[in-house]
Amino acid sequence: MKGTNLGEFEELVLLTIAALVNEAYSVAICDELEKHTGRAAKLGVVHAVLNRLEEKSLVKSHLGDATSARGGKRKRYYEVTHAGKVALVKAKEVRESLWNIIPGFNLEGSL
Repeated sequence: MKGTNLGEFEELVLLTIAALVNEAYSVAICDELEKHTGRAAKLGVVHAVLNRLEEKSLVKSHLGDATSARGGKRKRYYEVTHAGKVALVKAKEVRESLWNIIPGFNLEGSL
C-alpha cells in the first residue's frame, strides 16, 4: 500500500465519499464538492484523485447496474475503506491539535 498521507483535495474527496454513502460516484462527488467549497471541481481532476485514493487503498469501487437513462452505461461507485477512515481520523486529529496550540486565536470576535 502506498502512503496514507492525504493532500487537501484528497481529504475533501474522501470526506465527500463518506458523506454521500451509497451515492458516491464521480459526478455526485463533483457536485457535492462544489456545493460545500464554492470551488468548481473538474471531473478529470476528481477522477485522478479517485484513482490515487484507490491505489492507496483508502477507497474501493464497484460498478453499479446499467441503466437506460445512461444509455446502458454503468456508474462506478466509491466507498471509504477502513484504511480511509483511519486516514481521515488521523488528519482530523492533526488539524485539531494544531488549532489547539495557537495562542489567543479566537475567531469569535473577528467574524
